[in-house]
Amino acid sequence: MKLGLGLCSHVLMNPDGCVACRNPWSNSMKMPARILCGVVLLIAAASLRAAPSGDGSWVRTQPQRGDFPLVQSGRAAELVIGADDFKVVSIAVHDLAADVELVTGRKPEVHTKTEGIAGPVVLIGTLGQAPAIDALVAAGRLDVAALRGAWETFLIATVANPLPGVKSGLVIVGSDRRGTAFGVYELSQAIGVSPWYWWADVAPPHHDALFVAAGAHRFGPPSVKYRGIFINDEDWGLQPWAAQKFEPEHGGIGPKTYAKVFELLLRLKANTLWPAMHACSKPFNSFPENAALADTYGIVMGSSHAEPMLRNNVGEWPHDRAADYNYVTNRDGVRKYWEERVAANGRYENIYTLGMRGIHDSAMQGPKTDAERIRVLEQIFADQRALLAQHVRPVYTQGVGRVVPNAPSGDTPASPSRRIGDNPPYLAEGVPQIFCAYKEVLPLYRGGLHVPDDVTVMFPDDNFGYIRDYPSAGERTRRGGFGVYYHLSYLGAPLSYLWLCTTPPALVWEEMTKAYDAGAHTIWIVNVGDIKPAEIGTEFFLQMAWDINRWRRDNLPDYLVEWAGREFGAAHAREVAAIMTGYYQLNFQRKPEHLQWWLPKEPPRPSPLTPAETQGRLQAFAALRDRAAKVRDALPAEKRDAFFETVFYPVNGATLANERYFAGERAALSGLAGAADEARAADARLKEETRIFSEKIADGKWRGFIRLEPADDDWRSMRIAPWKIPVFAPQPEKKPGSGDVIAIEAEHFSRNLGRGEAAAWQTIPGLGRTGEGSVAVFPTTAPVVELAKAATDAPRLDYAVNFTAAGEFTLQTYLIPTHPFAGGSLRFAVALDEAAPQLVELVVQDGGAQWAQGVLNNTRIATTRLKVPMPGAHTLHIFGLEPGVVLDKLVIDCGGLKPSYLGPAETTGSDR
Repeated sequence: MKLGLGLCSHVLMNPDGCVACRNPWSNSMKMPARILCGVVLLIAAASLRAAPSGDGSWVRTQPQRGDFPLVQSGRAAELVIGADDFKVVSIAVHDLAADVELVTGRKPEVHTKTEGIAGPVVLIGTLGQAPAIDALVAAGRLDVAALRGAWETFLIATVANPLPGVKSGLVIVGSDRRGTAFGVYELSQAIGVSPWYWWADVAPPHHDALFVAAGAHRFGPPSVKYRGIFINDEDWGLQPWAAQKFEPEHGGIGPKTYAKVFELLLRLKANTLWPAMHACSKPFNSFPENAALADTYGIVMGSSHAEPMLRNNVGEWPHDRAADYNYVTNRDGVRKYWEERVAANGRYENIYTLGMRGIHDSAMQGPKTDAERIRVLEQIFADQRALLAQHVRPVYTQGVGRVVPNAPSGDTPASPSRRIGDNPPYLAEGVPQIFCAYKEVLPLYRGGLHVPDDVTVMFPDDNFGYIRDYPSAGERTRRGGFGVYYHLSYLGAPLSYLWLCTTPPALVWEEMTKAYDAGAHTIWIVNVGDIKPAEIGTEFFLQMAWDINRWRRDNLPDYLVEWAGREFGAAHAREVAAIMTGYYQLNFQRKPEHLQWWLPKEPPRPSPLTPAETQGRLQAFAALRDRAAKVRDALPAEKRDAFFETVFYPVNGATLANERYFAGERAALSGLAGAADEARAADARLKEETRIFSEKIADGKWRGFIRLEPADDDWRSMRIAPWKIPVFAPQPEKKPGSGDVIAIEAEHFSRNLGRGEAAAWQTIPGLGRTGEGSVAVFPTTAPVVELAKAATDAPRLDYAVNFTAAGEFTLQTYLIPTHPFAGGSLRFAVALDEAAPQLVELVVQDGGAQWAQGVLNNTRIATTRLKVPMPGAHTLHIFGLEPGVVLDKLVIDCGGLKPSYLGPAETTGSDR
C-alpha cells in the first residue's frame, strides 16, 4: 500500500526511487535509507492514510467519531484561502463551493480572513502562502515536512481547534500552486462531482450531509512530471461547436472555451496543454488573454511536434511566404519569428518544443539528405536555446539553496526571486524543453542526431496506439529524460479515426506501462481530438500518468467499474463496465471509422469476414445496444444525458455503423433489395441518433459537436469514403477449407512456467480481438534470451493440443501489432513436445502495407511450421525471448484452411 507523497511500504530502495513499485522520487525527495525510514515512522506515527486519487471512500454521508462536517444540519463549513495565494487556488476554491452546493444544495462561503469564523472551517492554501495553515505548521500541529520542495503534492487532513473558538477544521495544503488546486478538486471528486460534470453533463448524487474521515490523506508527487492533452483535428467538433454555440463572439475556440479546458485538466490532475492548431481555428496566442489565462489556471503551455517555440505555423506564418519557412535559406527570418513568441510568452510557465518540421505535419524544408537534416537541426537547437536563455525566466528561487522549477512572473506571490545563468555557456538549463521524434524525425534521432542532454526526448506511437520506440538502457541516464506522445484520435494514413473513441484502456495500459518502465517519466501527452467522446480513454491515460501503480494487471478491469460507478451509481457499475468492455473488444477488431476494407484510391473490395463471423459480430453489437438501452431506461432522468454521451451513443453508433456497412455489403454481393433497404434504414437511424446528440441532449448544449465520419470531403486520401452501397468487382467463389483447425486463445494455456523474478508470461485482461485477454512477458525490462538458451532461460507457456493426424502443419500466431523495444522484429520461439525451440520472427516494416493492415485490424499473424510425428495428445511450447511481444490467439491449420478474420468460429482439438 502506498503511504502517500510517493512513499510506499516497500523497503528496497535506491537513490532514484522504489525498486519494487517503480515510483520515482523528485530530485528534492532523494534521501538516504536511514532518513527514509525515519520519515516512514513519522508518517505512521501521524496515522497517515492514503487513498488512490479519485477514491471517495474517505468522504461519507454518515459521521464517525472525529470526522469533519463539511455539510451538516443544513450548514456548510466555511472556506478560507490566503489573500495572497496563487490565483488558481482561488479558482479551485470557488469551484469547490459550487460543487458542494451542487451535491447538497448548501453553498459554503469563501473568505480570505479568519476573523469572525465560529463554525467548522476548511483552511486551503499553498505552503508558505496561507497564513492560517502556516501558523498550524509553526505551532507543530501540522506535519508538512514531506511537502517542502515536492512537485504537485498535497495533504488533506482533519485538525481539531484550528482557529480560536473553532473546534473542527479541515486543511488542504499543497506543495505548490497546482498541488493545492489538485487537492481542492480531489475533495470535489470525493463528494461525488465527476471531473466530467460539465464536459459530459454528469449529475452528482444528492446528499444532505458530507463528512471527511478523520486523519490525514496525502497524494503525490505524480509519477509523470508533465501530463496533458493535445486538442487536434478540431475541424469537425470543437471548433464549429465553439463558433456556432459556445463562443461565437470569438469565432470559435477562444478564452471561454480554454477556461473550460483548463478546469477539466485540473480536475483530472493534468498540468499541460498543446492547444488546437488547425487552420480552421485561430491560433492560441492570437488572443493575448489566452496565455495569461493559462497562467492563471496554472496550466503549462506547450505546442505540438510541428510547432517549435510555441508558434502555430499554420495560422501565424504568412501563407504567401510558405517557401521562406526554411532555415537553410531564411535563418534570420525564422529565428526572428520564434523570438517574437518567446519574448512575449517567456514570463509564463511553458514547455518549449525544439527542432523544426514543415509548416504543418510535413518534413522540414531545405536539407536534402539525412546528414544535412541532422546538421541543420543541431544548429537549430543551438539557436533556439540561445533565445530561451535570453528571454525565459528558467527557475524560481524559494528559500535558501533550493531552486524550484515553477512560479512564472505573471502569478508569483511576494517572495525572493532572481534570474540565474544568463552568461554563456549557459543555454536554457532549467527551462522545460522537448524534442518530439515524430514521423520522419525519429530515424534522424536514431541516426545520430545529438539532442542536448537536458532536453526531454518524446517518442511517438505509430498514430494507432502502438509506441514506435523506447529509450535504450544506455540512454536512460540523460538528464532531460523521456516522454511519450500518444493518440486516441488521428487524422492520417492509412485511415483516420475521428468519430468515436474505441481504443481499449487495456491497450493504453500495456503500451504506457512499457514506456514508463523504459524511462518515460517526464512528459506524457495524449491526442484526444475534440475531447468528446474520448472521456473514458483520456481519464485513464491521465490517471496512469498521475499514479503509474494505480492500475495493474490484477485490477485493470476495475477501471471501467469505478468509472461507471462514479458516473451512474454502484447499482449499474458492473453492467455498464461489461457493456463498454464488449464495445472496446468488438471495435478493436475493426474501428467504426475503418468499416471499408479498401484504402483510399483502391477499388472497393468486400470484408474478409465469413458469413458466420459477420452474423456473430452484428448479433454481439445488437446485444450490447439492448443492454445499454435497459440501463438507460433504468437510470434517473438526470443521469441520462451523460449516459447517452459516454455510453449509449458510442455503443449504438458503432452498432448502426456495422449494420449499415454489412447490410450494404450483402446487398452489393447478392443484389437483394431487402439488404439494401436494411442498409439505408441503418444509415438513417445513425444520422438521427447523431441529430439527437446535437439538438436534444443537454438541451442542445452540444449542437454541432458530433459529426459522422467522414464529416466532409477534406483530407480524402486518408479517410473512409462517404457511405453508400458499394460496387464490387466480380469476386471469386470462396471455397471452404478442408481438414481440422485448432484455435486457442493465448490466455488459455495449460501451464505457465516463469523464470523466477526475471520474467514470466502474464495475462493482460481486456486486451485482444477475441477471448478475455492476451499474454505478454513481464517485467517489461526483462532481459533478452538468446534462442540457444530458450529452453532453459526463457519464460514458457504450454498448450495441450490434440492432433487427429500426423504431418507438417502451419501455426498462425495472432499478435497485437506492437513495436519491438529494439530492432525491427518481434521475436519469440515455439516447440512441440521435446523438439528444439525454433525462432518465430515477425518483421514489423513500420509504415509499410502489412503494417497498415495490421493496425487497421489490430493484429499481425506470424507463421511457422510444426512437425507432428504422430496423432494424439501433444504440448505446444511458446518461449518468451524478449518483452514487448503480445500474444492474442494461436491457430493451427491442419488441412489447408486459410486464416479467417477472427480465427475459426468453431474449433476442433483442444481449446485449452
